Amino acid sequence: MKEGDNHAKTQEISKIAEWLLRYGQIRYLGKGRRNPYGVYPPAVEEYDNGRKKTPPALCYVSDRMVGLAVLTSYKAGTYKPGDEILIEQQMRTVAANTEKLFDNLIADYNKAVLSVESEDKPTFSDIYKKYYLDKFGVEYGHSGKRTAMENSMAAAFKNCADIHNSVYADLKADDLQAVIDRVANRLSHSSAELVKTLLSQMDRYAISNDICEKGYAQFTRIKIADDDEHGAPFSDSDLKILWKHKQDETVEMILIMCFSGFRISAFKDLKVNLKDLYFQGGVKTAAGKDRIVPIHSAVLPLVRRRIRQYGKLLPISDQKFRSAMYSVLADLGIEKHTPHDCRHTFSRLCEKFEVNENDRKRMMGHSFGNDITNGIYGHRTVEELREQIEKIKVDLL
Repeated sequence: MKEGDNHAKTQEISKIAEWLLRYGQIRYLGKGRRNPYGVYPPAVEEYDNGRKKTPPALCYVSDRMVGLAVLTSYKAGTYKPGDEILIEQQMRTVAANTEKLFDNLIADYNKAVLSVESEDKPTFSDIYKKYYLDKFGVEYGHSGKRTAMENSMAAAFKNCADIHNSVYADLKADDLQAVIDRVANRLSHSSAELVKTLLSQMDRYAISNDICEKGYAQFTRIKIADDDEHGAPFSDSDLKILWKHKQDETVEMILIMCFSGFRISAFKDLKVNLKDLYFQGGVKTAAGKDRIVPIHSAVLPLVRRRIRQYGKLLPISDQKFRSAMYSVLADLGIEKHTPHDCRHTFSRLCEKFEVNENDRKRMMGHSFGNDITNGIYGHRTVEELREQIEKIKVDLL
């Protein structure tokens, strides 16, 4: 065998040896034995304490390389008791036959890899079902009531149909990125966000359970602009109508949202400090979480009333509020707006009344991007932010 070929074969055998750690063991049993190496198949049975029982040896051999050949043959399904004798004889023959031995060993390895059962190579769908059970405590496809998060992750899973039957451990960043790109281009940014979230969570589950060694979702990105920032703010004339009907509970909440800039989902856990007169909370981004926004004086009476009556600003679900909002806007003759349009209204009002741009970003939870100075050192007190938000004058709308 040529030196270069020998090096390549040696590399192949090193790969085989690493692979075999999953499928059996070769143990050195000590000196004084004619065949000091025991060759063992994978452990299956367990003791009561959960430890694996050592299975009976397939055979005993004189050399570790012989054991490697036996174990590879066993995994490939070609090994028969006594074959170790023939294998050892082959290994003791002249160097001319060594290449044939290596070729046989590698051929058995390739055959074994191709014949590994599906449970040894779980698919994306297989891991999703395990992840789902671990996360939600129920099996995927159960007939019971589902939470909003369950529905979101189930929708994201369906949008990953292209890789449902792919072996999970074989998926790389390019495979996952292709799924995200397809969803982003055909559906929306928010749908792509859900897919990216699902992939990240499944990676964590798979790594923690030794299903794969590395997760690739972290290397993916959403390549289209965030359509969450698109929307139509309420006009000044719309706001005048709303203020005239502020006694309506739904209108009351719309106005609070228009003068605070929070997403509707933030109001579930939003903290309301009526002593120092500010909101604290936020969702979605690092810049948006746990931010402070002063309570504008115009909506302070509305905030006090809701806290006094309900103990919170939004006592009903997002969906119920949306329905109530669409209904009341129709009754008032105002064009349909979504709850997120209230956030755009706050942004518009800040621009209209010349609120400091960096403070507008702070109160809306926007990132400062490459502006490291403002992002890290531009801290502002509640009162400094209040001075800015109070520039918005209701009587000048």
